[in-house]
Amino acid sequence: MIIFDEQLQNPALITAVKQWYPGTVTHIRTLRANSVIKDDNIPALLHVAPRPTFVTINVNDFGRKIQAHPGYCVIAIDLAQGSSLEIPIILRQVINHVAFKSRMLRMGKVIYVRRNLVYYYAQDGQIRQVDSPS
Repeated sequence: MIIFDEQLQNPALITAVKQWYPGTVTHIRTLRANSVIKDDNIPALLHVAPRPTFVTINVNDFGRKIQAHPGYCVIAIDLAQGSSLEIPIILRQVINHVAFKSRMLRMGKVIYVRRNLVYYYAQDGQIRQVDSPS
């Protein structure tokens, strides 16, 4: 399951990812409809979903600040809101990366993606860098 953060509301994102991702692709608001979802509440909502991969461009609040948990994965993509249509391509590259290519390999990691840099940390908090996806 891939879940997009609140600021990624463009339906074209979900449509584009559904073309290649075999699982469920949805928006965080589907987990708690008709309410404002604060960043602090995201981990609790992710625990409700079955092993989700949460995608955000809010790197200031999620990159290196959210605690890694074995029940979910967070992918924080350093990208401006106006460039959000690039997310499906970047996301596919990250998910197909040898280090993250299965749900089992992704769970428990917070992954930070920049144009030429990908690093992640797990529950031990140790930052590990991997080759940038191409």
